[in-house]
Amino acid sequence: MATTFWVGEVFDPTAADGSQVYSTYDDDWEASYGGCDGVLTPECSTEPRTAGNGYMPSSMTPKENPFYLDLPYDDVNDPVAFAERSTVIPWANEPGYAGQETNKNFSYMKNRWVKLVMNDRVCFGQVEDAGPGQYHDAKYVFGSNNARPANKAFNRAGMDVSPAINGCLGFSELDGQDDKLSWQFVDEADVPAGPWLTIVTTSQVNN
Repeated sequence: MATTFWVGEVFDPTAADGSQVYSTYDDDWEASYGGCDGVLTPECSTEPRTAGNGYMPSSMTPKENPFYLDLPYDDVNDPVAFAERSTVIPWANEPGYAGQETNKNFSYMKNRWVKLVMNDRVCFGQVEDAGPGQYHDAKYVFGSNNARPANKAFNRAGMDVSPAINGCLGFSELDGQDDKLSWQFVDEADVPAGPWLTIVTTSQVNN
């Protein structure tokens, strides 16, 4: 199950993780992204995305990839995830990642590419936040015995996706919690041409 979130969204101002003005990896996420990933009404609201303009927002030009998502594993700020990340993340010892296990300014998860499939549609996106609801769900995120998400909120969603991914996959709702997809991590070299490569996010942790 996947829900939709967007840069600049504030869905619960009283919750520690109730705002997408910042992400777990970027305290200035909205500024880094270039503003509200949607329309100001006056709050930052989502909007339909279409292939005609590459699933881009209608009112701004992003500075980072609009094809973003989160997964329930915060390998920087969650103490459990940080302590185990070099042993549970499959690519932790690959070039570009090896030797970073104690570096709080480096995330193994941020910018990682994910392939997403819903019905007959295939899209790609980058991990840019953590959630929903859980932050060290290693069994689910890294595929241990086909584990289901530990999260019980938001209809047991296992990830949030951006409006661009919502439109690309053809979600039934702009901001619902009834759409199901399949996903897997992929190497950047295996990401095919598509609108998700128009802008690629490369920035590291900004906390």
